[in-house]
This record gives sequence, C-alpha cells and structure tokens, in this order.
Amino acid sequence: MTLSDKTYQKMRDMAIKMMRSIGEFAGGCNVQFAVSPDENEDIIAIEINPRVSRSSALASKATGYPIAKIAAKLAVGYTLDELDNQITKSTSALFEPTLDYVIVKIPRWNFDKFEGSDRTLGLQMKAVGEVMGIGRSFQEALHKATQSLEIKRNGIGADGKSYTDYNQIKDKLKYASWDRVFAIYDAIQIGMPLSKIHEITKIDMWFLKQYEELFEIEKEISKYTIDTLQKDLLLEAKQKGYGDRQIAHMLGCLESEVYAKREELNVKRVYKLVDTCAAEFEAKTPYYYSTFESTIETPEGTVTVANESKVSDKKKIIVLGSGPNRIGQGIEFDYCCVHGVLAAAECGYETIMINCNPETVSTDFDTADKLYFEPVFWEHIYDIIKHEKPEGVIVQLGGQTALKLAEKLDRYGIPIIGTSFKALDLAEDRGSFSTLLKENNIPYPRFGVAENAEQALALADDLDFPILVRPSYVLGGQGMKIVINKEELLEHVVDLLRKIPNNKLLLDHYLEGAIEAEADAICDGENVYIIGIMEHIEPCGIHSGDSNATLPAFNLGELVLEQIREYTKTIALALDTVGLINIQFAIKDDKVYIIEANPRASRTVPFIAKAYKEPYVNYATKVMLRDKKVADFNFNPQLEGFAIKQPVFSFNKFPNVNKKLGPEMKSTGESILFIDNLRDDQFYDLYARRKMYLSK
Repeated sequence: MTLSDKTYQKMRDMAIKMMRSIGEFAGGCNVQFAVSPDENEDIIAIEINPRVSRSSALASKATGYPIAKIAAKLAVGYTLDELDNQITKSTSALFEPTLDYVIVKIPRWNFDKFEGSDRTLGLQMKAVGEVMGIGRSFQEALHKATQSLEIKRNGIGADGKSYTDYNQIKDKLKYASWDRVFAIYDAIQIGMPLSKIHEITKIDMWFLKQYEELFEIEKEISKYTIDTLQKDLLLEAKQKGYGDRQIAHMLGCLESEVYAKREELNVKRVYKLVDTCAAEFEAKTPYYYSTFESTIETPEGTVTVANESKVSDKKKIIVLGSGPNRIGQGIEFDYCCVHGVLAAAECGYETIMINCNPETVSTDFDTADKLYFEPVFWEHIYDIIKHEKPEGVIVQLGGQTALKLAEKLDRYGIPIIGTSFKALDLAEDRGSFSTLLKENNIPYPRFGVAENAEQALALADDLDFPILVRPSYVLGGQGMKIVINKEELLEHVVDLLRKIPNNKLLLDHYLEGAIEAEADAICDGENVYIIGIMEHIEPCGIHSGDSNATLPAFNLGELVLEQIREYTKTIALALDTVGLINIQFAIKDDKVYIIEANPRASRTVPFIAKAYKEPYVNYATKVMLRDKKVADFNFNPQLEGFAIKQPVFSFNKFPNVNKKLGPEMKSTGESILFIDNLRDDQFYDLYARRKMYLSK
C-alpha cells in the first residue's frame, strides 16, 4: 500500500538473491525485511527461513496460490513451469499472483485469560490466532477483519465502545497495545492530529489518512436520519466496510432498518472471485469475497451490479465456520467443519463454507464446492443465505461462533440442519435444563440463576460454599470461577456483569473432591450411540480443556459407567438431539451428577475419532442431514490400551501470570498420548501431578 514500486522490485530482487545464496533447496521460503520510514526507503534484511512459515498459510488464502502444495511438488523434483496454477488451471505456477483486492490480517489475542499479563506487543509472539478480511479497499478489508475478531466490536468505531480518555489512548498508541487498531480511530475521534499520531506510532501517514476518511464519513452520516440518508452516502459507507450495525449506531436506529433501507435503495452486496491474476485469466475455482459496487446499465437497458458468484440449481448446505482460533475454540472445530463439508458432499449436496480464518483447512479453496471468505457475522451470513438459498445451515460444527447465530437464523425462518435452536437454547438455559433433568430423575448439583449481585448473595445461603459461578452462552469456561465466601462471590459477580452486561449468571454448589468425566454421542432423535466416555485425571473443578482425559475411563466402576450411559441417552433424546452431543459429569460417592450438556460438536470429538479410528463427524453430519440413522452405521472402534488427551499451555509467553488452573480454560492446544496400560510411567507421572494446579 505504501511502498514505492521501485522499493517493491528491489525487495523482490533481494529476496531471490538471498534464496539463491544459501545453497540448493526447493520448496517454500520466507524472507523478512525492514524498510526505513523516510523517502529513501532503505531496506535491511532481518532473516530468511528456507521453509514454509506461518505467513505461508495467510499468503495462500490471500492470493489463492497454494504455497505448501506447490512447495511439496517442488521438493520431489517438479519445476514451477511444469505445474499448473491451481485457480486458473490454464496458466503456469510460475505466474506470480496479482491482486485486484486488499487483504488485512489482524491477530487474535486472549489476554483476558491471563490476568496480570503484560499486554504490550513486542518481539515475542503472543497471539493465539488470526483473522483475514478481503475487500476492494483497505478500509473495507480493515472493517471486515475487525468484524471477524469476535471481541464484541462491530468494526472500527461507530459502536459506542471507543476509548475517550486522552492519556489512555496515548498510552495505547505509544506501547503497541493489542487493540491499537481501534485506538487509532479513537485518537482521531477525540481530535488528536494525524501528525501527533504519526509521531507516536511511526505508522505511515497513508494509513492514518484512511482512518481519518472513515471518521469523516461517520460524522457526515450522523447528520442524517434513516429517512433522509441518501443512497450515495449509504453506498460509500458500505464500500468502506461499515456494517449495518455501525450505520444504525450513527443514525440512532435499528440494524434491521438500515438493512431495509439498503434493500429499498438497491445497495446490495455482490461477490467477487479470488483469482490470483487480477481477472486477466478466467478463474475456475469458486472462492469468493463480498463488496459493494455502483449499479451499471447494460446495452439492453437492464440496471445491474456485476456479481461473479453464479448460483446453481443444486440442493445446497451451508456450513458456518468457527472464526479465529482462540482459547476454548481452536482447530478442533475446523476438523469438524471440514469433515461435515465432506459428508454433505457425499450425500449429494453442493457444499458452501463461510469462514474468516486463514489458518484453517476449511478455508482452502478446494475443501467445499464454494468458499465465501467472509466474517462469520450476521449481516454477511444473511446476505450469502439470501443469495444461495440453501436447504439449511449447519451450526453445530463451528463451536460457539456458529452457535451464537442460531437464534437469528431461527427468527428469520432459515432452517437449521440437525438439532433445532429450541433444543440448543434449552441446553444453555440452566433453569429450563434443570427442569428437564428433574423430570427425568437425573441428579445435578444444587444451583440458582442470578441477574445481579443481590440475587447472587441471596442464593449463596441456599447453595453453601464453595460455589461455581459462570456466565451463560460462553465457551472455554470464560468468566468461570470457584468462590469460597461471600466477599469473593460479590467481587466476581460485579466484575462479570461489568464485562458481560445483562448476562444470566449460573451458581452451582461445587462438588469438592469429585471425579469429572464426559461423554460424546450421536443421536438421530430415536437412537443414541455413545462414541466415547472419558475420565479426567485432574479433579472436578479444572476446565475440561485443561484436563488430561483418558479414553476409555480408567477408574470408574460399572455402576458409575452404567449411570453415565443411561443419563447420556436420556438427555440426548429429551433434548431432541439430531447430531452430536457432549455431556459433562461429576461423580461423587458413586453417584453421577450432570454438570452441563451441549448438543453440538465438542472439543473432544476429533480426539475420540482419532483414538478409535472412526469418522464420527462424518456419521453425525449424515444423521443431521437425515440421510442416515444411527442404526445404519457399523461402529467398530479400535483402541488397544488407552488414549490420553493432554493439554498444551503457553505460560512461557506470560511469565508473570498465575499458572494455577481452575474452571476457566487456559490451554492453547493439545496432544494425544497412547499407552498400552496404566503401569506406563507417563500415566503415573500425570496421575501424581493431578492436584498440583487446582485453583479456586
């Protein structure tokens, strides 16, 4: 965006020279440079890595050029001129990608999981994931990327969540904060001159002027009402990436009113191909992003907008992706989405994938029949659904990202494939779910629901300490904590309601010293097949994502296992589950209590599938699509000995934080360990350390 063509070509020549000077190698290579911010644009080489890098995946998604695939073929002896461009199928892989769109990548951080951590960005990587936005302009791509982050922001500015304190904004600019991408806009909003922002951040003035333009259009739109807003101004705001929610905020109206205004004025989203060659050659791969364009009149007199996404007459299924990787929601859900797409294709559907994560296989251009690289954000989803008119949408494979959209899909009459929204919501509503358990004579810890601190304190007298406090509709144990007295309870409840306003808090009596276990199952509404029962090595109270879990269970008697099997089947059927369900249990004195049930793909499904060598997500998707019943599958799990799911932590990135584990998840990944029997030294080591890190 800001490098001169001369500097760009010089950098390209330097990269090729560096690669040729390190010896004979074939494959991917990453070279990093620093460019001086003055007019000279002097270049310094930082490092060279003769391998594919983290940015290779991003570059592949950004250009449609599959770097790793080509690199693997080069490694076995092919040359670039012998290989085809995977997108055009008619040009050579020696043809360098040319873009007629803009890409913005923004990292995703999880500092909220590490209280007291240094949030300043520096030489050591601290991000746990990333998002990518594609647009016709930098401003549009920037907005799309920020809308993809899932941090309760609707984009850059115009959502009532801006910083307003001068010193706070100045600090965020000076010390490379994780949310500096938002703070730049806030600085302009409070009147800080661009020269001052440039002096503090050294960010190129071109980027700062792009931000200033965004602020100017927000100021202009704010002068109007929904009735007086002109088409040209609305179209310009959409072309710059502003969401309907943001425009509604500027106008003081509802998001739905802005959408209706767009429909009335024919300001509609269109789709363009990612084609690697700026449309110089025809692309054969259906990989799309959205944008807004002015209408054009054809020679025949038809007023239209150029849309490159052609809708077929096949029956279609949309799979909603899992958004950026973060603690509590990682590549496990990408695994589920990919296998769901492949299963739907086997059932004869045209498959459509929507996701914004460049690190995933689901966003490879050849995984689904059509890929929309878009934010998993209501406005974008709804426009794609209206364009494609699918048979329905699968939400239970994409974690909380997809699940959160189920309510709106249901409200707008869009079919949800598999378990209904009503059942998904019932499982999240602790009051209704506990009524269901009571009606089926299934034990659960004493609980209560509070909407404010006063209600929480009153409940504490009935529940007895220790109490597990958790907000509704969260993943990864966000905000969960075990409190041991009223002072701790009050402090945590006030903090939670400040961070997540209007949330219903669930208070459970914590079963101290209990064993935790979980079961995953497939249900077709009539029959239930339990794919796996895992026992956690750590005691109840440590989040399941942070626990070492064994498959099968290693220390549960037949009486307990029979209760788990019975309760799993009863709950799956009572919730009208169609597809996957995960249920978590606490076991104390040989009595099994239900902690929670989630009628969706869980973090553990890929682990069980790999341990037992069975494609459970494939089976579950076919059940969701009503193509198969549970009884149609020949289940044949194969596992000698035990498989142990082991969490992986990144505490070395946050040296000064509390490393004790509790109900809120902190692990950033996991590995699988196979052992022949429980006498294995590695199992002894895990079992001996099981209580070391429990934190209340």
